[in-house]
Amino acid sequence: MTKHAALPGRLLMLGFGSIGQGVLPLILRHIDITPDRITIISPDDAGKAVAEEYGVTFLKMALTRENYAAELEQRLGQGDFLCNVSVEVSSVALIRKCRELGALYVDTCVEPWPGGYTDPDLSPSQRSNYALRESALDVKRELGAGPTAVIAHGANPGLVSHFLKAALLDIAKASGVDATRPESREGWAALARDLGVKVVHIAERDTQKGLPPKERGEFVNTWSVNGFVGEGCQPSELGWGTHEPELPPEGRRHEFGCDAAIYLMRPGAGTRVRTWVPSEGPIHGWLITHNESISTADYYTLRDEAGEVVYRPTCHYAYHPCDEAVLSLHEFAGKNWELQPRVRILMDETQPGGVDELGVLVNGPAKGSYWYGSQLTIDEARELVPHNNATSLQVTVSVLAAMIWAIENPNVGVVEPEEIDERRILEISTPYLGTMAGYWTNWTPLEDRETLFPEDLDRNEPWAFKNVIVR
Repeated sequence: MTKHAALPGRLLMLGFGSIGQGVLPLILRHIDITPDRITIISPDDAGKAVAEEYGVTFLKMALTRENYAAELEQRLGQGDFLCNVSVEVSSVALIRKCRELGALYVDTCVEPWPGGYTDPDLSPSQRSNYALRESALDVKRELGAGPTAVIAHGANPGLVSHFLKAALLDIAKASGVDATRPESREGWAALARDLGVKVVHIAERDTQKGLPPKERGEFVNTWSVNGFVGEGCQPSELGWGTHEPELPPEGRRHEFGCDAAIYLMRPGAGTRVRTWVPSEGPIHGWLITHNESISTADYYTLRDEAGEVVYRPTCHYAYHPCDEAVLSLHEFAGKNWELQPRVRILMDETQPGGVDELGVLVNGPAKGSYWYGSQLTIDEARELVPHNNATSLQVTVSVLAAMIWAIENPNVGVVEPEEIDERRILEISTPYLGTMAGYWTNWTPLEDRETLFPEDLDRNEPWAFKNVIVR
């Protein structure tokens, strides 16, 4: 197997749930590092046997506001690497500490300390991913160049930002538009505008199944239950495009930051939207808040000379998880967002044949909508890398790619996925993503509407959010 990069220092992994366990064999396969230079810190014993299988040191310990600095100082220094796949440990605090110690850093989302998602003393705006991203961007501006910290680089957020750039180039080529790859943020935004892009859905459908079936009082998922529940309890969030005629009734703007996104006064686990995926066509997915909804809209913004926004696409996640997770969400909502007493991640017991279909649905171009992404089966995932299912492998290979990119670009400071060369990330990731393909469709959210009852629709603007949200 190709060694893409060498890490001469130490690697510290925070968290060792489904993503940590899945990324470890990839790291050892594609980064030149020996197991004796890797340490895992996890708050529980989950995955301890996997760490022992690979000869990696495993420490059962919870990092807190009080102890994280001292613990990192013992285990990180110049040229070392912190791979953060934990929950409820502040990403901003870790980034600052890594900068102080001279260590590289990567995470899959910008996490707060415990309570940051649900603290009733915080406003919905303060509990949003928008606020968390702004806190990371404040650090980016403050610290400037220095040891690289790649933030929010899993499957989504992360990999999907690279899918979007590939999709835009495909659309340009098919539409007879100059498909020369842009070299700047403004160039990518201008390309999206010129192609007529109005809306980007991160459109995902997971058909993996497990045995035994979900039981009452149990939350079942194909990836971190705590991670899914945490973001599901945050407000629904979406990047807000310039084509949108009106703010939704429950929509609110933030009073700080880049103003590229809005939030809804309802949780993501209770909000559904219409979208489209190749395997099933039109589906309903949950509008779960994700960092890419905001960073994509911000990255693809164009302003005039006076600084006024003249173009921005709407962007949001539209997620249909596996059937057991759908039942789990239904039960979770019925208990007024009180988590079930038992949780289970589908991994070894996942049945053959299921697929995680993850891509970007780019809406608005004259030629139609275009879905581009990964169609990865559980069977392929198991054959490719141990300790993974289809969902986790799409995340773990993206974490690996971000680590390699950081090692190759070690002094660029805090970086979001949109700022990274998508070609390198896709070069590393594609062998692990199953079928990578693009599909055209003429679907819009107005298709087959009002067949049973009249609806309040905007037929002048098919891609208006009021047509997308499920009422």
